[in-house]
Amino acid sequence: MFDLKGKVALVTGAGRGIGKEIALTLARSGADVVVTDVADTVFETQKEIEAQNVQSLAIKCDVGKRQDVEDAKIQTLQKFPKLDILVNNAGIYPQKPFLEMTEEDWHKVVHVNLYGVFHFTKAFLPGMVERKYGKIINLSSISGPVVAFPNLVHYSASKGAISGFTKALGLEMAHYKINVNAVAPGPIDVGAMQVDEATLSMVVRGIPLGRMGKPSDIANLVAFLASDESSFITGQTIVSDGGYSLP
Repeated sequence: MFDLKGKVALVTGAGRGIGKEIALTLARSGADVVVTDVADTVFETQKEIEAQNVQSLAIKCDVGKRQDVEDAKIQTLQKFPKLDILVNNAGIYPQKPFLEMTEEDWHKVVHVNLYGVFHFTKAFLPGMVERKYGKIINLSSISGPVVAFPNLVHYSASKGAISGFTKALGLEMAHYKINVNAVAPGPIDVGAMQVDEATLSMVVRGIPLGRMGKPSDIANLVAFLASDESSFITGQTIVSDGGYSLP
């Protein structure tokens, strides 16, 4: 574990899956953690974090709504004097062929995946600039920046945009000693995959390391990027996919 004692982190989309594991990993590393989600499960995440003997705050929040994010900022800074680490994890990935995709389908994905990153970064970045310290970690994907999958044009577009956002903001914020990076997960088993055994077996055969990724694989990388051990890395999108995108 990396030493994050004395740090305050915020993780969006932390009610389940990768976001929840990221929040718990940061807590195990000593950070106090604010968690947001649209689902009530975020309050269960808060309880599990507090069991790590650190402080936590759970907030129901739609990351795509600017007022929700402003309210989350107010609540966060009422409980904690600062925010050191921002993890923009919240995202959705509905599948639909592009020819059947409506403007509403497109807007829904961009609303969460891209505007969520913009809103939370805009909310907390000024405080980081003032203190000349901060770690921003965005969740991208191999889908879009690295490889393509069918029926995910809207998702791929949003994740590709996140990687571009990360690179450009990393350059702008380097002057303020703020690190901005992204993680691009490959196939991750979050325990809710709606696929049959044959499909799952086919996916695993395409991963050179021979297994599906685990939420902890992503969470451990995020913890590294949130720590001072990664202080010379910025503007990067780091792939964690077991080699899936190599062949």
